[in-house]
Amino acid sequence: MDLIAPLLAKLNGSSVPADLGESVKARLTQLSSLTESPTFLPELDRMNRYVDWITSLPWSKKTDDILDLAHAKEAFEKNHYGLSELKERMYEYMSVLKLKGQSGGNIARAPILCFVGLVGTGKTTFAKSIAEALGRKFARIPFGGMGDPLDLRGRSKVHAEAEPGKIIKALRTADCRNPVILLDEIDRVTDEGRASIMGVLVELLDPEQNHAFVDHYIDYPIDLSEALFVATANNTTNIATAVMDRLEPISMPSYNDEEKITIGKKYMLPKSLKEAGIGEDVIQIDDEVWGDIVRPLGFDGGIRTLGRNIDGMVRKVARMIVEGKAQKFQINRGNVKDYLPQW
Repeated sequence: MDLIAPLLAKLNGSSVPADLGESVKARLTQLSSLTESPTFLPELDRMNRYVDWITSLPWSKKTDDILDLAHAKEAFEKNHYGLSELKERMYEYMSVLKLKGQSGGNIARAPILCFVGLVGTGKTTFAKSIAEALGRKFARIPFGGMGDPLDLRGRSKVHAEAEPGKIIKALRTADCRNPVILLDEIDRVTDEGRASIMGVLVELLDPEQNHAFVDHYIDYPIDLSEALFVATANNTTNIATAVMDRLEPISMPSYNDEEKITIGKKYMLPKSLKEAGIGEDVIQIDDEVWGDIVRPLGFDGGIRTLGRNIDGMVRKVARMIVEGKAQKFQINRGNVKDYLPQW
C-alpha cells in the first residue's frame, strides 16, 4: 500500500507556495525509499502532520472588506455604548482603506491599536466589533501567563512535541490571510519570558518585518502584512518600549453608574433575554432599582459584575417560567433582592 501518494495528492490540490511544495515533495520522495526502515512510520506520521498544517493554511485566501461607514456605525452602536474616540478612529481608518482602494494604491497599513483599561471595560468585545464592522474573520491569542516565545513562534519539527505557534494557529482558525487578530492582555506575560516574547511582538507588529514572519514549525515565510492586529492591556508598565513604539494606545474609560444603567437597559438585558429564549416584554425593571443591579457590592470600573447580575436575574426568571409560577415579572424595590444573585 502506497502511504505517500495521499500526501502528494493533498499537496497538489492545495494552494501551498510552489517552492515549499517542491521541497516537501522531495522529502516525501526520500521517505518513500525508507519503507523498510523502523523509522519510516514515525517519520511518515510527522510528515503527515506537517502536510496537514501547510495545506490548511490560507496562503492566498482573503475576505473582502466591507468599507461602508454606515455598516460600521451600525455594528459599533449595536454592541457598544459611548467609546466615541475608538469608533471615530476606526471610521478614519476605514475611510483611508476605501480611498486607497479606489486610487489603486498599496495596502493601507492599519493602526495597531492597543486598548488600555480596567478589566470589564469592553476591550475584547470592541476588537470583535472591529472584525464585524470590516467583515473580517476574528481570532484571539491570549497572552496571560505566557512564558515562552515558542508559544508564539512554534517549535521546530526536529522535536517530538513540535507544533506551530499561536500565530499560525490563529491564521488557521480564521481561515484567511487578513483577519483581525486580537493580542489579548500583552502585559500579563511572565517575568521570565517577557523580554523574549516582546522581541517576537516587535517583529510581529513591524510592517517591515511581518510580511515574512517565520514560524519554527512551518519553517517558511508567511505574509502577515494584511492582518489587522489589535492589542489589549490592563496597563502599559510591563510592555517593552520597542513594542509600545509600534502601538497606538487608547485608554478605555471606566463607566459611571448612569452609563452602566444605560448599557444594562439597552444592551445587556435584551441580549441576555434573547440568549435565554425569553421575550423582551416578560421582565419589567423599575428605574429606581437599577442602582442596586449596577452596584450591589460597591464600585466596579467595568461592567462584568453588571453582566453577571443581569444574567443571574434572567436565569431565575427562566426557572420560574418553566416551573409555571408566572409569565410576566415586575422587578421593583421590594423584590429586587429575590432576583439578584446572592454574593
